[in-house]
Amino acid sequence: MLEKEKAEIIAAGIKLDRYGLISLSGGNVSMRVDQETLLVTPSGMMYEEMVPADVLVMNLEGEVIEGARRPSVDTIAIRYIFQQMPTVNAVIHTHQPYATGIGLVVDRIDCDVTTLANTAKGPVNVAPYSSAASIDMGYAVVDHIGDQLAVVLKNHGVVTIGKSLKEALYAAVYLEEAAKTLYVAHSYGGDIAKLDEEQIQTAVEVFKDYGQSKS
Repeated sequence: MLEKEKAEIIAAGIKLDRYGLISLSGGNVSMRVDQETLLVTPSGMMYEEMVPADVLVMNLEGEVIEGARRPSVDTIAIRYIFQQMPTVNAVIHTHQPYATGIGLVVDRIDCDVTTLANTAKGPVNVAPYSSAASIDMGYAVVDHIGDQLAVVLKNHGVVTIGKSLKEALYAAVYLEEAAKTLYVAHSYGGDIAKLDEEQIQTAVEVFKDYGQSKS
C-alpha cells in the first residue's frame, strides 16, 4: 500500500541526513495522501535502514491503518498541523544546527538572500520553545509560520511545510544555507546588505517558474 509514496519519504529523509539537517534517527517526515490519510516515519529509526514497510499509514485521528512500527513521537503535533492547514501536503521536522542556533538569539531569520525567498517565501519566524512529542509543538508551528514555508522552534529545531514533499525539503535545505550565509556575514562584521520587500517578492515569483515543466 502506497509503496511509491513511502519510498519518497525515505528518500527525503536520506537527503536530510546527507545535507546535515538531521543526525542518526532525529527528525521526521510526513505526507498527506488524501484528506484523511497520512504517511508518517517511525520513531527512532535511521532513514538509511528504513524500508517502505516501516513507514506508517495513519488517519488524522491518530489510528494506525497499516504498519507495525511505533510512529514518530511528534505525531500528535504533525496531525494537528495537517488538520489546521488543509493545503499542506508535507511536513518535515529537523534539528538543523545553523538555523536552530541562530534561532537561539533572534526572533526572526531575516530574508537577506534570494534563495530563502525562493524556497521559504520570505523571512522565517522563530516560535517560542515547545517540547517534542507534544501538541504544543503543533500549536507553535501553526501560530508562527505565517505565510512562509518554514518556522524555527526555539531551543529545538525547524519545521517546514509544502504542497509537496519536494517543496518542504527545499525549504529546509535552503533555510540552512541562508543561516550559514548569515553566520558568515555576521562573523565578518559590518552592516548586512538587506533585501527590500519588492526584491523578496520578485525572488518568490521567479522561483514559481524554476525547473522543468511537467508536460
